[in-house]
Amino acid sequence: MKTGARKPLLMAGGLLAILMLAGGCMPKPQSLEPLAKQTESFIVDTKTRESDGMVMVYVPAGEFRMGSNKGEPDEKPVHKVYLDAYWIDQTEVTNGMWAKCVAAGACPEPRWSNSNTRLSYYDNATYEDYPVVFQYATQAIDYCNWAGGRLPTEAEWEKAARGTDGRKYPWGNEAPDASRLNYKENEGDTTAVGSYPTGASPYGALDMAGNVWEWAADWYDGDYYSSSPYENPQGSSDGDSRVLRGGSFLYPEDYVTSSYRGSPYAVDNFFGFRCVSAP
Repeated sequence: MKTGARKPLLMAGGLLAILMLAGGCMPKPQSLEPLAKQTESFIVDTKTRESDGMVMVYVPAGEFRMGSNKGEPDEKPVHKVYLDAYWIDQTEVTNGMWAKCVAAGACPEPRWSNSNTRLSYYDNATYEDYPVVFQYATQAIDYCNWAGGRLPTEAEWEKAARGTDGRKYPWGNEAPDASRLNYKENEGDTTAVGSYPTGASPYGALDMAGNVWEWAADWYDGDYYSSSPYENPQGSSDGDSRVLRGGSFLYPEDYVTSSYRGSPYAVDNFFGFRCVSAP
């Protein structure tokens, strides 16, 4: 069950979908050591998925600190989580990749073919390498199953975004700017995936802040989040909506942190996703 009052967010122009994000009352944050400075560094390990050509990056097994004691109530408390190793898509799934799933008979055409400012988007070859949008969480789940993976859990998404040193954003703790991500309407619409290499996460994942919100497998549940298992948390078993992560081209800096949690009521042209798979 969701707790707390929802707060209205900015809307995409000309759309009737309603998006609200949730904040809830949480227990007092647990005591943890001060967050580490930005010292984390990895050799990026990649592989290419045969089904759709997606490049994936490797996230090794281990512990990280999830959440933020300085964020919204539903991001608290900071808690330690252990995850087994996994691969995660380096970028958001693109229009061109989705079209391969459609051609295979495993995915439907997007309900709408436009984007925020473009009347022709999904069906325009110019935007083949841009994130596919207007997908419900169930459709994202079907795509990942077809591609040979699944949607990431919230914990998997967050570790891939911020690593293990407690950084606020994928690139570190420095404030966002237009050189690192597509956010707060600086572009007004989606950009091609991978357009911001300086915004990469410690594992080499791109666009985990801004561009489009990304579906996680977890149902939104503030109570579960604050008391989730230490090892490989899978999220609540039910709820009204799956969680969204990462912010989008439409949202300002408060929404693009690696710990911010979105809970939508509808689908829109700033929703996308990526997949994960086991080693």
